[in-house]
Order: sequence, then C-alpha cells, then structure tokens
Amino acid sequence: MAKALPLSPLAQPLPRLEPVAGVRLGAVAAQIRYKDRTDLMMMEFEPGTTAAGVFTRSKCPAAPIDWSRAALAQGTARALVVNSGNANVFTGRAGVHATQISAAAAARVVHCAATEVFLASTGVIGEPLDAERISDAMPALYDKLSPDGWEDAARAIMTTDTFPKAATRKVEIAGETVTIQGIAKGSGMIAPDMATMLGFVVTDAAISHDVLQALLHMGTDRSFNAITVDSDTSTSDMVLVFATGQTGTPPITSLADPQLTAFREAFDSLLLELALMVVRDGEGASKLFSVKVNGAVSDESAKKIALAIGNSPLVKTAIAGEDANWGRIVMAVGKSGEPANRDTLSVAIGNTWIARMGTVIEGYDEAPVIAHMKGREIEIQIDLGLANGHAQIWSCDLTHGYIDINGSYRS
Repeated sequence: MAKALPLSPLAQPLPRLEPVAGVRLGAVAAQIRYKDRTDLMMMEFEPGTTAAGVFTRSKCPAAPIDWSRAALAQGTARALVVNSGNANVFTGRAGVHATQISAAAAARVVHCAATEVFLASTGVIGEPLDAERISDAMPALYDKLSPDGWEDAARAIMTTDTFPKAATRKVEIAGETVTIQGIAKGSGMIAPDMATMLGFVVTDAAISHDVLQALLHMGTDRSFNAITVDSDTSTSDMVLVFATGQTGTPPITSLADPQLTAFREAFDSLLLELALMVVRDGEGASKLFSVKVNGAVSDESAKKIALAIGNSPLVKTAIAGEDANWGRIVMAVGKSGEPANRDTLSVAIGNTWIARMGTVIEGYDEAPVIAHMKGREIEIQIDLGLANGHAQIWSCDLTHGYIDINGSYRS
C-alpha cells in the first residue's frame, strides 16, 4: 500500500454528488501497482452520448493519449476506463497492446465497439502496464457500476492527491434542469499545456460534438491552462467531456444558440473550480496564490509573464516563507522574455500597491502586505503600463514537502 500523504491544508470537501442521467460509474482495486488500493475506474454512457477532449501537447505522450485522440474522431462515446498507479508511458509496443486489451475488455461488457471506449492512465512512467489485471477486473467492475458511484470514481484516479476532487452545477435549458458534474486528479507535474492531469466531466444536456469541443477548448484556456504547480507538463494530461442528452432538452448544435449562455457560464465555472482544486492539492503546498497581469502588449504576453511569476522558485519560496520580497516578482517579469518597461511597471500584493511607474511608492507601509502574506490565499497584481493585454493564473507555494514527496515517489 502506498504511504498516505497528509491532507493538504488547502483541501476542499467533496460536494454532494447526485446522479447524472445517462451515466453509470464505479471503481475497484485491480492491484495495478499497490495492493488493495482502489485503482480502476469506469464510466458507462448511454448510446448517443457525444464526446469532446483536449490532450497534452507533450512530445512523449502516454499510449492512452494516442488511443483516446483516435476515439475522439467519431465524436461519440460509450465508456471511459481509467487506471491509476501506472501511466503507460514510454512503454513502446507493449503500451499500445495494453490499450488494445483494456478497450476490448470494456467493449465486451458494454457491448460496444472498442473505438467507442476512451482510456486514461496516471502514475509511474516507464513501467509496463499489466493490462490483464484490467481485463480480469472488468466484469466485477461492470457489475458495480451505478449512477451513484461518483466518489469512488474520484478516489480511484488519485495518485499523490491528498483529497478527491469534484464539482457540480445545475442550470436550465428550455425550462428543464440539466446537470454538469466532473471529477479531476492532479497534485504534481502540473503545468498543463492543454488541460490538467486528468479531468472528466459529464452533462445530461444534449450538445453536439462540435459545440462541446469548442466549449472545452475555450473553457480550459481560462482554467486548466491557467494553473501551475511546478512548471512540468505531464505526458498524460487529458480532459474529456461527455454529453448524454438524457434530459430531453432540444439538442444544441450551434455556439450562437441563446440556450447555451447559462450552460456555458456554469461549465466554465466548474472547470475553474476543478482546476483550482488541483493547485490547492499541489504537492507540499501550504498556500494558493493568483497572479493578475494588466497592461501587457497582448493577452498572450500577459499570460506568459503571469506564468513566469507563478513558476519562479524564488517567488514560490518567498510565499512559503511569508516574505514580502516583491523584488523577486520584478525579477520574474524581467526574465519572461516578454515586452516590459521598468519605468512603467507597477506591483501590488494583496491589493496594496508597493511600486508604481518603476519605483517604490513614497511612504510605503509593508505591514498590510506582511499580514496578507500570512494568509492561505495570496494575490499578486502587475500593471505593465504598456497596452491593454491582461491574464490571470493560479499557482502554489514551494515547500520542502514537494521534495519529500517526489524524492520517494517510486518507493
């Protein structure tokens, strides 16, 4: 059994998770890496369920990434299978074979084509995945599926996570209440270049694949792609969204459909809530911090500068030590490679402006900044004074706990 990690001080409790029409799910212990640890999760979807996905841009992706990218081409789904403990990455032909075995096993119990099965894996890189354990566990797993299996599923996909992550929303479409509900995992190796480590969202609304895909791309840019724990992009990053269409609402087939407005707002807020849970569970983290950048030459430039601050070990350790060392923030702006001018740069921490137009504000009182730094959630603001570009990202501090966890990850 893997050694249990202490609960993150930023942990959030699971919300009340209700059934979502058109999906059954559950989890079992398949003994994939750790003895008697729940490590295999499955979702089964009603026929006609549409799917959307975003995947890591890593040049060394996991075999399940390739499989699920191919499955997404048809835009529909009947099942999702996720294992933890082994990422099935850098495993060559054996890794490809493992995906084939896993998908075929799920297809047999669901009575669908293997190409309608999506796969995801998370855990150690470079070790062969014994897919026969997945295949052998599949009948018992299928028998356990129920509309109420959300918490078990959320726990089964955890690796170094210290708490399960889930979020839920209710919204009306054409007078009918629809549900959006999702789970995610992630704690380390977090600098998504598309989405997060693993995230799975289901809605019972009827939404076409094309619309769902567009919503997901836009939503992840403002959520999962705006977080970082350690600047390392995983080989296994994936977010999948499934729309079962089981509420009987009219199908949404256009982004311009006015019925989509409320759904989109709820969907975006759910993605951000899940993404922030990942940062709150950053390995060894004790503080969450946000970075807002305004006045950049473009939104893209603002985001690069914000991430340079969020990824700086010096900034992250200063936050861990509750040190109001704003010079480290200025350093990170300058190293980003993006347009900046020291004579128009302004810096604030916790809504207290420390420097404006390239110099410390006369009579600056550090006391409110020091008090803010002692909190669990820290706010950093930058104004470059160049144009109108803006962005916001979220990160966490860097403590010795990160070293402790990653120094013994495979043991």
